[in-house]
Amino acid sequence: MNKLEVPRKFDRAARGYDLLVGLNPGYHQALRRSARALGLRPGMRVLDLGCGTGASTAALLATVPCLEVVAVDASEGMLARARQKRWPPTVRFVHSRAEDVDEGRFDAVFAAYLVRNLPDPDATLRHVRGLLKPGAPLVLHEYSVRDSWLRTALWTLLCGVIVPVGWLVTGDRSLYTYLWRSVMDFDGAGALRDRLRRNGFVGVRSAPVPGLQLGVVHTFLGRER
Repeated sequence: MNKLEVPRKFDRAARGYDLLVGLNPGYHQALRRSARALGLRPGMRVLDLGCGTGASTAALLATVPCLEVVAVDASEGMLARARQKRWPPTVRFVHSRAEDVDEGRFDAVFAAYLVRNLPDPDATLRHVRGLLKPGAPLVLHEYSVRDSWLRTALWTLLCGVIVPVGWLVTGDRSLYTYLWRSVMDFDGAGALRDRLRRNGFVGVRSAPVPGLQLGVVHTFLGRER
């Protein structure tokens, strides 16, 4: 599946997406853990890139309730689900591709499960860096398994459950086989740290998220210069 098709696929999967997420043990806890790495404070203006149905938005607000959040996604279907939920008036949902966001400057950017789906990750990361205030953090919450054959095998084992369940819930197998392949083909943790540095971020570091998917999902942190 071409990466330009991914938003359209998520439009179709949106109806069952929250159910699938709810079946994933520790999913929301892991998002909150990565959100805490931003070091947020009340009143900050935060960009939530690839917000989907709002799980990452909720993770940000669970960390610090008093935030201004601009939540962006390229799938209108996912955003429609997000907008049906209850949010404080400081949260706004925007339909846009990550590389086209033009919403001013931010105190922090959070992007969960986004970068591996981008048609041009480097160009988008440079664009995102331009949206950050000086010294402001970017946190990526992302799958990364290529540094370890063991984690690669674990991911394939997990997808032995994810793919058929996703197919059952949404009626679309292709999105979940794409999920498996996109993670297999994506950067290892070291390569993604290098990608962040190459695109101008400093103070780059990462750590695996504990739990069932230890070594499969990671928190990556970088800062605008």
